[in-house]
Amino acid sequence: MLVGTSHADDAGIFLLEEGLALVATLDFFTPVVDDPYLYGAVAAANSLSDVYAMGGEPLFALAIAAFPNDSKLLPFLSDVMAGAVDKAKEAGICIIGGHTIQDKEPKFGLSVTGRVHPEKIWSNRGAKAGDLIVLTKPLGTGVATTGIKWGIVTKETENIVIESMMRLNAAAARAGREAGIHTATDVTGFGLLGHLIEVLEGSGLCAEIRHSEIPVFPGVRELLKRKMSPALVDGPRFPGVQWIHRRFGIPPVPRSARENIAHQQAKVRLPPLLPEEEILLLADPQTSGGLLMFVPEERADVLRKALASAGQPSWWIGRAHPTVSPEMPRITVV
Repeated sequence: MLVGTSHADDAGIFLLEEGLALVATLDFFTPVVDDPYLYGAVAAANSLSDVYAMGGEPLFALAIAAFPNDSKLLPFLSDVMAGAVDKAKEAGICIIGGHTIQDKEPKFGLSVTGRVHPEKIWSNRGAKAGDLIVLTKPLGTGVATTGIKWGIVTKETENIVIESMMRLNAAAARAGREAGIHTATDVTGFGLLGHLIEVLEGSGLCAEIRHSEIPVFPGVRELLKRKMSPALVDGPRFPGVQWIHRRFGIPPVPRSARENIAHQQAKVRLPPLLPEEEILLLADPQTSGGLLMFVPEERADVLRKALASAGQPSWWIGRAHPTVSPEMPRITVV
């Protein structure tokens, strides 16, 4: 075993023979969009991401599904699988089997096996002082998917967010391999701050990131100004319901975003006047988020060109620094 559970890395890695190691990962979740085909595609892209985040290439996958034994809902499982199969084909692999159980709430994902050269593994604890920090997808999927469930997202924002969640991290990973980066992770449930902290703590570093350079999906900041009462979202409309939403509602912030920042804030120095909404976006749990890559400055131009050549958007959000005292915050946001 080359990588196990001790450092909360994105996947496990097992040495098969000299020059070849297997990457293994599993991920599944409840629906984040209404369309079952898109749900399957997003779940597959999310599961594949962990292989790319380790510097590997996927080989094959197994499907894992939990679905209600309901004659009205069960047919949708074939649409979920179709979305996953098409996304697997895009990644150049097959889904060769899997397992399904009955459950009250749908859940779906993949167990993915990939390969990587043992000397070219990207861990989440190999960053070096001076490395530039690169992010390959905007933030805000947690807020957006909550807004989708509440029916308050514009079609434009919904389409942009779903397209991003469906987009494989394969092109970004290829660019990273071409540039010879050594450390990466993908931004998922712990948000940007949480996954960045994992890398910095594992590497014994701190970092400075520029708030103005951190990308957010169009329309997400506007969503944070909307307020809804979740208990009334699916209820009947009646006179005064909009007043109740405005008076007693809450913005579409996932509960886990607040839980994330509660655990992370002690390790982060934030600008004193940074609005709460902006802080929550930094901790927003991402579904099928982008890669967070660390590249030495002398390889930065190679990575920039490789990302641009692949048509892969990227944002250069900060730099890693040595930790000079135990009291230093892991992350300083400027």
